Amino acid sequence: MDYKFPKEFMFGTSTAAYQIEGGWNEDGKGENIWDRLVHTSPELIKDGTNGDIACDSYHKYKEDVALAKNLNLKFYRFSISWARIAPSGIMNSLNPEGIAYYNRLIDELINNDIIPLVTMYHWDLPQYLQDLGGWVNPIMSDYFKEYARVLFTYYGDRVKWWITINEPIEVCKGYAFKGYAPYLNLNNTGFYLAAHTQLIAHGKVYRLYEEIFKPTQQGKISISISGVFFIPKNAESVDDINAAERANQFERGLFSHPVYKGDYPPIMRKWVDKKSKEEGIPWSKLPTFTEDEIKLIKGTADFYALNHYSSRLVTNGNDPNPNYNSDAAYVTSVDEAWLKPSVAPWLIVINKLKLCCAYYSNYNISASTRWIKTAFDMVKK
Repeated sequence: MDYKFPKEFMFGTSTAAYQIEGGWNEDGKGENIWDRLVHTSPELIKDGTNGDIACDSYHKYKEDVALAKNLNLKFYRFSISWARIAPSGIMNSLNPEGIAYYNRLIDELINNDIIPLVTMYHWDLPQYLQDLGGWVNPIMSDYFKEYARVLFTYYGDRVKWWITINEPIEVCKGYAFKGYAPYLNLNNTGFYLAAHTQLIAHGKVYRLYEEIFKPTQQGKISISISGVFFIPKNAESVDDINAAERANQFERGLFSHPVYKGDYPPIMRKWVDKKSKEEGIPWSKLPTFTEDEIKLIKGTADFYALNHYSSRLVTNGNDPNPNYNSDAAYVTSVDEAWLKPSVAPWLIVINKLKLCCAYYSNYNISASTRWIKTAFDMVKK
């Protein structure tokens, strides 16, 4: 069968402000958590480099747009540097030069028939807000809402596709263990608190747009979920099947389930509550949403946004890799036949699909993981 992308399918590319812009302290931009980390502890970066210049897109954005046009891209997804809009992160002191830069970029894209898709937050929290506690402080959801209000006000007349937060689970890891900015070691307590605040922040921004801006701007909003896809190591083992489903719920369900169902996945609530009790903690490490918060968050996605890079086999156990949640009690591995096309050790490509197909052919899967079934059904044909 000759499979084709539908006519309305859009090919594009994606970038992050810190990874490409450079101009880290130019024209009034403030310091963010990655600026602080790489400047104070350069040894944490393998080759000692930083994002001070990066691709110099701050000065070369027209060249970047020309490259995108030459590739015949239909959209360009970029993130806005919060600290470039407001140096401290607080909206009582805006930076006109930063606001003007993104106006120029958006106009350049539109003039070249490329749709701008804007990410509000891609891991670069202004350092002042981090000093207040960052994403483990509940007040961050209000700061984020007011930041979004500014973006809608200045750019919403032309931007019709928005991502509130890119890969929020990776943001959580920056609080859980020393691997990402802000490079804290708050274990799963910090992980869950950061997740909780981000979900509420996303909900507040969605409702703000829905109530104030959408009637005239008519845009769409989502939150960009990321995650490894987990496959049972033994497709005939009920234990492995359950472990894979649990792992998927802890990874993508952590953010997908609240957005679509209004609360954390039941299996996640059960396991974290149990683990907290075993550790002698007098309450669950996983916070509880109020009824108002559930209403706030539920239904806050106009489209499903997913960043997927790789997959892993799963069985019961405790994986020592801090990237995988220890509360979920699963161990990951890869098949030696899978391709390793990158110097990045985590980027591994499945070229042995029968395991996935067996999983989806024979067992019930939840709504949070059903999104990928259609792709594997096509492979089987």
